[in-house]
Amino acid sequence: MESFEILGQLAVIVIAAKFFGLVARKCRAPQVVGEIIAGILIGPSVFGIVNQNEFISYMAEIGVILLMFSAGLGTDLKDLVKTGPKAVLIACCGVFVPLICGALLYMAFYGAAPWGSEEFYKAVFVGVILTATSVSITVQSLKEMGKLSTETGTLIVSAAIIDDVIGILVLTFVIGFKDPTAKPLRVIVSTVLFFALAVVVGFISYRIFKAVDAKYPHTRRIPIAGLAYCFALAYIAEKYFGIADITGAYVAGIILCSINDSDYIERKVDINSYMLFGPVFFASIGLKTNFDKMTASLFLFAVCFVLVGMISKIIGCGMAAKACRLSTRDSLKVGVGMMTRGEVALIVSQKGLSAGLLDSSYFTCVILLIVVSSILTPILLKILYLKKKTA
Repeated sequence: MESFEILGQLAVIVIAAKFFGLVARKCRAPQVVGEIIAGILIGPSVFGIVNQNEFISYMAEIGVILLMFSAGLGTDLKDLVKTGPKAVLIACCGVFVPLICGALLYMAFYGAAPWGSEEFYKAVFVGVILTATSVSITVQSLKEMGKLSTETGTLIVSAAIIDDVIGILVLTFVIGFKDPTAKPLRVIVSTVLFFALAVVVGFISYRIFKAVDAKYPHTRRIPIAGLAYCFALAYIAEKYFGIADITGAYVAGIILCSINDSDYIERKVDINSYMLFGPVFFASIGLKTNFDKMTASLFLFAVCFVLVGMISKIIGCGMAAKACRLSTRDSLKVGVGMMTRGEVALIVSQKGLSAGLLDSSYFTCVILLIVVSSILTPILLKILYLKKKTA
């Protein structure tokens, strides 16, 4: 493919993604939904204006890394510590219940798979997709109702962040175990070694960045160095430890989230992500979506996937909240607030596609879950908060 053709495709992707993103926002849906729909429309499934190619795949990979780096930078460690054991318990149940339910759903449709087989890992991966919670959609919903700073609001957001961290760890393990040459003990050791290294190197890096930030506050060298650090940790994670590069990027963001200019770094990173790499990534999901393989059985699976995805979060997180002695209504608020899916679910799906754990036709199921949960969550939360003004 000639370079000028690539430039033309990028122009189409950016314009279409942003246009449909704005339409989605006008309809009070997340912009990411519009960007995915744009990818579907301009892709092979509908108009065929843009086709997935190696260059777009590389751009999308950078977009994923920037998204996860930004998510790490936006983490508030103080809030995580303050909510403490309650958020951890809710997050763990919010991962465990959907993981089991998703795997059982896949086996119910395609048959039980023996432990360690290819089909077994595919079933587990369907559950992994359901573990993710969209922090951004949940935050926006609570903010619009003025409930973000309440006890339940803080608990939901903190649990959602921990939920995504655990989900990414589960993703790392599943991809590692799926490799036929990998041994379970080796995967566990590699993961532990990476995070041990991240703690040591992270502490040193944090001190260096903090010193440089104090001497040269709010200068462009800070976000440039931060971006390089993100790419380096993402590379080291996958190259030397066999861990997903997005895990390294997320850890890089966590390490730098407490320096004074973390917001400044996040804003600079978001400029690149918002203008180019983010739209390319989300549109590429649409480009990979294949409606040609949609059958009656797959459509039925998609409907069940959406129902199981939402109900399993409400049950898992709601029961954990009830165990933490929250009222029934507040427990429902936590469960409903945790059921939204967004960027992380797409990132996990993308990784599964690359690892051979997911067929492109199943992206339709994930997109349907994101759209339905994003629409229903604000409505259900508003109903739950309607009768009781205090949370």
